[in-house]
Amino acid sequence: MTQAWMDKSLSPDDRARLLIAQLTLDEMISLVHGPMPAMVNPPPADAAMGAGYIPGVERLGIPPLNETDASLGIANPRQVRKGDGATGLPSGLSLASTWDPELAHAAGVMVGSEARDKGFNVLLGGGANLTREPRCGRNFEYLGEDPLLAGVLVGEAIRGAQSNDIVCTLKHFALNDQETCRHVVDARIDEGALRESDLLAFQIAIERGDPGSVMCAYNKVNGEWAGENDFLLNQVLKRDWGYRGWVMSDWGAVHSTAKAVMAGMDQESGEQLDKQVYFGAPLKAAVEQGEVPFERLTDMVHRILRSLFDKGVFDNPAVRRETDYAANAKVAQAAAEAGTVLLKNDGVLPLAPSIRKIAVIGAHADKGVMSGGGSSQVIPVGGPGHEIEVAGLAGAFARVTYHPSSPVAAIRELTRNTAVTFVSGEDQAEAAALAKDADIAIVFADQWATEAEDLPSLSLPGDQDGLIAAVAAANPKTVVVLETGTPVLMPWLDDVNAVLEAWYPGTRGGEAIANILFGAVNPSGRLPISFPCGVEDLVRPEIPGQIFGPPVEGATLPTTRPDVQQHKGRFSVEHPEGADVGYRWFAKTGAATLFPFGFGLCYTHFEYARLELTGGETITASFDVKNAGGVAGTDTPQVYATVAGSDGKPSQRLIGWARVALQPGETRRVTVTADARLLANYDATLPGWRIAAGSVAVALASSAEDIILHGSAELAAQTMKP
Repeated sequence: MTQAWMDKSLSPDDRARLLIAQLTLDEMISLVHGPMPAMVNPPPADAAMGAGYIPGVERLGIPPLNETDASLGIANPRQVRKGDGATGLPSGLSLASTWDPELAHAAGVMVGSEARDKGFNVLLGGGANLTREPRCGRNFEYLGEDPLLAGVLVGEAIRGAQSNDIVCTLKHFALNDQETCRHVVDARIDEGALRESDLLAFQIAIERGDPGSVMCAYNKVNGEWAGENDFLLNQVLKRDWGYRGWVMSDWGAVHSTAKAVMAGMDQESGEQLDKQVYFGAPLKAAVEQGEVPFERLTDMVHRILRSLFDKGVFDNPAVRRETDYAANAKVAQAAAEAGTVLLKNDGVLPLAPSIRKIAVIGAHADKGVMSGGGSSQVIPVGGPGHEIEVAGLAGAFARVTYHPSSPVAAIRELTRNTAVTFVSGEDQAEAAALAKDADIAIVFADQWATEAEDLPSLSLPGDQDGLIAAVAAANPKTVVVLETGTPVLMPWLDDVNAVLEAWYPGTRGGEAIANILFGAVNPSGRLPISFPCGVEDLVRPEIPGQIFGPPVEGATLPTTRPDVQQHKGRFSVEHPEGADVGYRWFAKTGAATLFPFGFGLCYTHFEYARLELTGGETITASFDVKNAGGVAGTDTPQVYATVAGSDGKPSQRLIGWARVALQPGETRRVTVTADARLLANYDATLPGWRIAAGSVAVALASSAEDIILHGSAELAAQTMKP
């Protein structure tokens, strides 16, 4: 006999209600907490050995939740699944540099398919946190400093992942913008500013992607832990946005039972990392004693089951299968090529395949390309190309891992009768001598970033600045390729001919870089984050709470040693920038940038004409884009508006963009319509969004600072719900 809740003609809510009616109290409790399976001895027989596990209820057909990190590829923490590699996508900043929703969706489809192939039905990504702090060690996982860009791309990646009949999780909710003291820091910000920035990114991502789950952050927000923050979870997420999925904790982010539950937390994850299992026996006792209403526990379970029905987990259970890694690698390579940003080019690029001698220097380019560390660390198929141990760190945080995609090998594949010679760059004199004898010198420089550690500065580590300067002095044709997790300073910029920001380029990063260097691919990436001229131009020249211990031998960056005990949980960080994150901050302060948000060069050039603007309830911009160069290319025209912020001062905001692929001489008419919230200020007294009537300045630009055409549009006064 078919169980009533398996009737697909019913709504996910009705199916969840029917199933809950069959559950015992103990079974309900079992669905709202679970361990890291690798820390259970012996591990559960039906665990896929990922980051998290929630036991199912076999008698009712409820599947176990097998959860895996993360949005950049399927992680294998501590390699508990021996020999199980995965396809590594480029970093989140690289994906954001594509400004391409369709590519973000395709990347999500690919990662979601690998998760399912490996038996997982919950994917713990992606992240919508704005990159407020350029030195944050986790920026490489996120999608930049703008709420519209980040929200759209994260939402599309989630929508793609969930097309595989799995649940995807949106994280880390909210305002987790530094790793230093992340377990104790209290991020303080005005409600309107928070709604207009980080929360708007999450809101857009939920609207676009409809994730089955949202993960809370570690930090406090305005005095309350994010995981027991009634404002964030109950008022904003569940009431104002009508979110119907479940809220899971981050691993080790639960601090209470009744308070967390009543504030909106639905599930305790990785329970061994908490001080106790708060959502196990203590929650059962709280329900029996009336401290937590039974209706609230029912709501928690309903949200979980509803998502499992809604996303296809019940109807199409994940079954392990062979993965087509070759096909998936093509997706990763396409993302890397579209996300690589050409920052400088005096004409030396693209390189001619007939070059006689090429010197390639630095960053282990003979072995692979760098990836970021932490819970998102992907172990490559076949094993890493290179690893470096980092003393003082553990597990996925303890090794700098390079994907085995050698730029040197890829360059050799694209050249004929060319001598391609590599040296490590550790000996600067040797590197300079090799460069002097070459027609072209290509210096690879990298910067490792990892979860749980913020970077000590924006400078390249290990005197790579000195290496680049020495090579540039020896060869008048020097190209720099950066593999970094954040923006970096470039004291040598005026002395080199070209700079490519490749970020962490993933499984096929070497091939992607070579294709761009030699013009097989025309670069089209645009920066999703501003590159400052110096830390003195940032909101905070120093990261609050960051202090440094003694140097660790063999480490690739100084290890931060925040004195958590000193802060005693009362460590707060004010956010005076409010909603004016990144390029908005630079526009407001007038500080110069090294490279602005939205910037990127290519091997052709584009012209804009005939800007037409219409107003009313929102702004629509129409304009012509022409490829005025000699080769096919892709442009990303951007539309900005300047509105009066909540503080009465002008606030520059990206209100839309288009990604336009054009043949030489081709012209296309493009129309962009703004999300009206980007033209509004959040008024907590309404509550809701408020647009003031009047004229708004609008700019068509190639970056936040490179205005091509401008005009104005009249907006009608209006208010909108939260």
